[in-house]
Amino acid sequence: MDYKKAGVDIEAGYRSVELMKEYVAQTQRPEVLGGIGGFSGAFSLDKIRSMEHPVLLSGTDGVGTKIKLAFLTDRHDTVGIDCVAMCVNDVACAGGEPLFFLDYIACGKNVPEKIAQIVKGVAEGCRQAGAALVGGETAEHPGLMPEDEYDLAGFTVGVVEQKDMIDGRGLKAGDVLVGLASTGVHSNGFSLVRKVFENEMTAKGLGTYYSELGGTLGETLLTPTRIYVGALKSIREAGVRVRACSHITGGGFYENVPRMLKEGTRAVIKKDSYEVPAIFRLLAEKGDIPEQMMYNTYNMGIGMILAVDPADVEKTVEAARSAGDTPYVIGHIEAGGRGVVLC
Repeated sequence: MDYKKAGVDIEAGYRSVELMKEYVAQTQRPEVLGGIGGFSGAFSLDKIRSMEHPVLLSGTDGVGTKIKLAFLTDRHDTVGIDCVAMCVNDVACAGGEPLFFLDYIACGKNVPEKIAQIVKGVAEGCRQAGAALVGGETAEHPGLMPEDEYDLAGFTVGVVEQKDMIDGRGLKAGDVLVGLASTGVHSNGFSLVRKVFENEMTAKGLGTYYSELGGTLGETLLTPTRIYVGALKSIREAGVRVRACSHITGGGFYENVPRMLKEGTRAVIKKDSYEVPAIFRLLAEKGDIPEQMMYNTYNMGIGMILAVDPADVEKTVEAARSAGDTPYVIGHIEAGGRGVVLC
C-alpha cells in the first residue's frame, strides 16, 4: 500500500505545479520575493514605506455553486477570474490596491491539466487586478469529494492610505450614485440559477443557443465576474473622492447598498436608468421570480455602486470609461431612514 493507492497522487501534484508556473509568472510584481514552490509567499513592503498611514485590507471568498457549470461544460479557465474578482473587488470597494493573492483548490482527484486551467484563470484575474499570485494550495481529497469535482477559494491582501479609505463617513444628501455595469450574473445566486434552469443543467442544455442572450446559456452564465480595480484606480487618479462604495454581490441591492450608507441617509435608485441584461429578464420569466426577489438576489446589471459629489459626476463617468467600464448615473442619496429605495 502507498499514498497513490490510497487516492493521493503526489507526482500529479508536482506536474500541476510545473504546468501552472507560466501563468503564475505573468502576475509577478517587483515586490515579490522568491518563486513558486516555497512554503510561503514573500512580498516586500518597501513600496508602502513612503505612505503616511498605510492600512492593510484583506478579502476572502470562493466561487460558490457556479463552479458546477464548469464541471458540466468541462471549461475550467474562467472560474479562477471569478474567485479573484470576488476578493479584490471588496478591497477596491474600500479604496485599496490589491497587492497579492493566494488560492486554494480542493479536488477529488488531481488532474494536472485541469488544475493548470483553473490556475490560468486565477492568474488572469490577478493580472487584471494588478495583484501578484504569490502562492496557493491544491489538496487532493479522495473519498471526500467526487473525483471529477473541485472547490476553489482565495484570499487577497491590499493596501490603502488611511485618509483615502472609502468608508461612507463623508456621505451627504444630494450625492450622486454612479453604477458600473456588471458582466452578467457574476458569482452569486447560482443555486437559484441552477434551480430555474434545472432541465438545462447538462452539457447539452448549457450548449443551447438563446437569441436573446446572443450566445449559449453556458457561455452567458460562465462569463467571469467583472474586476473593478482598474475603474476605481482611474477614478481616484482623476481626483475624485468617492464618498461611499458598494460591491453588489450576494443579497443584491437590498443587502449590499445599505452597507455603504451612514445613519440618516438612504439611497434612491432608478431602475430604468440603465438596461438590465437579458439573462436577468430570462431568469425572472422562466423562474417566475418576483422583481423584489431578483433585486434581493442578483446584481441586475450593476456590479459596483459609487457615491460621489454632484460636481464630480462627469469626471467619474469619464474615468470609468477610460478604464474600460460602462458607467451609469443611477440615483442619488437623500436624508431619511437608512436603506435603499428602488423606483
